[in-house]
Amino acid sequence: MDNKENAIAVFDNKQIRRTWYNNEWWFSVVDVVGALTDSENSRNYWNMLKIREKESSGIELYTLCVQLKLQSTDNKFYETDCSNTEGLFRIIQSIPSKKAEPFKLWLAKTGYQRIQEIENPELLYARAKKYYELKGYPEAWISKRIRGIIVRLDLTDEWKKRGVKRSKDNAILTNEISKATFDVSTKEHKLIKNLDPRFKNQNLRDNMTDMELIFTMLGEASTKEITTVRDSKDLPNLRIDAKDGERVYGNARTELESITKKKIVSTQNMLDITNKKKINSK
Repeated sequence: MDNKENAIAVFDNKQIRRTWYNNEWWFSVVDVVGALTDSENSRNYWNMLKIREKESSGIELYTLCVQLKLQSTDNKFYETDCSNTEGLFRIIQSIPSKKAEPFKLWLAKTGYQRIQEIENPELLYARAKKYYELKGYPEAWISKRIRGIIVRLDLTDEWKKRGVKRSKDNAILTNEISKATFDVSTKEHKLIKNLDPRFKNQNLRDNMTDMELIFTMLGEASTKEITTVRDSKDLPNLRIDAKDGERVYGNARTELESITKKKIVSTQNMLDITNKKKINSK
């Protein structure tokens, strides 16, 4: 998915929080410990495990971890010890649990699925479609969302070929397109949707209406076309391309709004609408 947002994985009916960081999945160590032990307090178990391992082998398990923000049960986000697949294999070796071997196989499967998606992107789109179906999104919206993912990847691949290497620069260019398309920044758009712009897992596009998705695709597809024709390179010139696209997608939006007397940027939150429909159907 476009900025690889936070997600929940499931092992043996236990939720394992994870987040995409440095081009790979990083998993909550506390959740893994909880899934593999019968401890009533997995956080304390993890703290004691680090002490025991240092005393017995001299290895500092915390060096296998990175502090990343994950959502807790109170819906707030906290810095959490996270480890990638390689690090978790080592941590699991320190846990005296019969559940460890199945968990290793589960981790290997998760990694293998990611490799499959890289080799065959159609699998990525199929899994994304299934994800949105399980969340209850309507079929027509899912089609636009999947198409938007493809358009987005085409654009970011083009930017990468033209000198954009940092995710921060991708965000700068995306923000320019947002301002040109909707006359609001990405941060402002999130606030309109009642999302907290500090948290990457609150994906703006997953909360967009059909028309917002359509105009997002128009903005990104048009920007790629402008950049390709101009053969632009490096961030300053690519920013100009994103701004100049306003004459295409910005004007299209204002023309439509003048006819319909409705703003394209909406306070409607697609995820909330979907959830309400699920509740009302029960």
